[in-house]
Amino acid sequence: MVSAVSSDVEMRNAGNEDCGKTKMEIHAMKRAEVFVDKITRFPGLAWRTIWMVGRDDPRRMIHSLKVGLALTLVSLLYLVEPLFEGVGQNAIWAVMTVVVVLEFTAGATLCKGLNRGLGTLLAGSLVFLIEYIATESGRVFRAIFIGAAVFAIGSTATYMRFFPYIKKNYDYGVVIFLLTFNLITVSSYRVDNVLKIAHERFYTIAIGCGVCLLMSLLIFPNWSGEELHNATVSKLEGLAISVEACVSEYFNDEDQRDSTKEKSPEDPIYKGYKAVLDSKTYDETLALHASWEPRYSRHCHRFPWQQYVKLGGVLRHFGYTLVALHGCLQTEIQTPRSVRALFKDPCMRLAGEVSKALMELADSIKNSRQCSPEVLSDHLHEALQDLNTALKSQPRLFLGPNTNPSTNMLALAAATARQKFEKDSGVSLSTVKTDSCALKEWKSKRVSELAKEADRKVLRPTLSKIAITSLEFSEALPFAAFASLLVETVARLDLVIEEVEELGRIAMFKEFQPGDDVVVNCEQRRKIEPSTLQNHLPSHAAD
Repeated sequence: MVSAVSSDVEMRNAGNEDCGKTKMEIHAMKRAEVFVDKITRFPGLAWRTIWMVGRDDPRRMIHSLKVGLALTLVSLLYLVEPLFEGVGQNAIWAVMTVVVVLEFTAGATLCKGLNRGLGTLLAGSLVFLIEYIATESGRVFRAIFIGAAVFAIGSTATYMRFFPYIKKNYDYGVVIFLLTFNLITVSSYRVDNVLKIAHERFYTIAIGCGVCLLMSLLIFPNWSGEELHNATVSKLEGLAISVEACVSEYFNDEDQRDSTKEKSPEDPIYKGYKAVLDSKTYDETLALHASWEPRYSRHCHRFPWQQYVKLGGVLRHFGYTLVALHGCLQTEIQTPRSVRALFKDPCMRLAGEVSKALMELADSIKNSRQCSPEVLSDHLHEALQDLNTALKSQPRLFLGPNTNPSTNMLALAAATARQKFEKDSGVSLSTVKTDSCALKEWKSKRVSELAKEADRKVLRPTLSKIAITSLEFSEALPFAAFASLLVETVARLDLVIEEVEELGRIAMFKEFQPGDDVVVNCEQRRKIEPSTLQNHLPSHAAD
């Protein structure tokens, strides 16, 4: 009997083990299939990524080839025997210089190259002075003097990096100065021919910087100033697209919105203003690098790159308004379609005029000419007046009847709160606030206190729900917010126009001629895909 039971248990355990092994094998097979599928799809995914990166901005491929060519040229210092004999082991510093200095734009390369050269030159000159003083003393005093010099120079140079002007323009140069000074100064205590090494290192760094400048300035140069100029134009065009698309989508039916989302997974409204919101650091970096470029010196005056930065700040504030306007499309409480239809035409017309003005500003910067004096045309003011008239023609939607207390939000909320509190506590609100005896009695009862606290927590959302769902004029409140933000875009547009006019005046753009009028219609605006803004996103900010 016992043996039969034990055999049954063993068979059951063996069956469970087999079942467990089967599940593990199935799980392992599934994981293997997923891994094989990823390996199979990897070449196609990699090729699509490479193609998309090059298609978005062909200059990236050209820059990659330039870096490869520059590295090949400086590698000849190692590979060619006569050159290696003249330069020696320090040829590796030329390779390091190309890797560190050669950047995407000419301005960034000039900034880094000149900083590296200046830092190396100053450090080498200071090392000569310290070496001259140290060699005239004994070995012990020499060690103490080198240590004191390293401490003093290191502390002073590091503190100078906190100066705003130096941090903005020469931070990289100070870092190279510290690196070169410490390497040569400390090495001089143990190495006899350190000055010869310093000479060779300086020469190889100069060769590397020269190759970088040759590649950046003479072979398909990418100018930071031109990049900043084009990015500003693209931001204005993106805002113009976003304004009109946002208002158009607000008045579309829900079915049309869903079909639009299915066709384009990425929101075109968001893509239009995203480049503006993310542009602060990018604009400042490009303006700094553009100030190092010699290309615009032929104008006999400094080109106002910082004015582009100021214009970018104004555009970001305009973009913040668009973010709020876009948020009105995604709120939980929406104005009924029938109410929105009453104001569709004036809102669409106003958005079209704002978009047209932004496109005119973008065209004026693109062509380096001053904007039209009639950029704020009479059509824009007429559209504002039409919207104002439409809003005033429906006062009950926004103000509500004041004579009927049953539809007044404040009266309804107060009455509901009073009734609920009196029903639950058995006392009036005034008694709770003024009767000290009742207050002491209330404090002495812990259980009653917890119950009343729970009732108060439930009371507030109940009142909010009643106030939102039962009031007549609350249906129009979401549209009131939308209309207010749309009018705010017009006020922000005034500030944008002022900055563009200031830019044209300082940069000496050509005067506006009557024949320069640009008529931008909806068809032309749709041809400007928001994806073109990706070429000017902060993808090169670190370059």
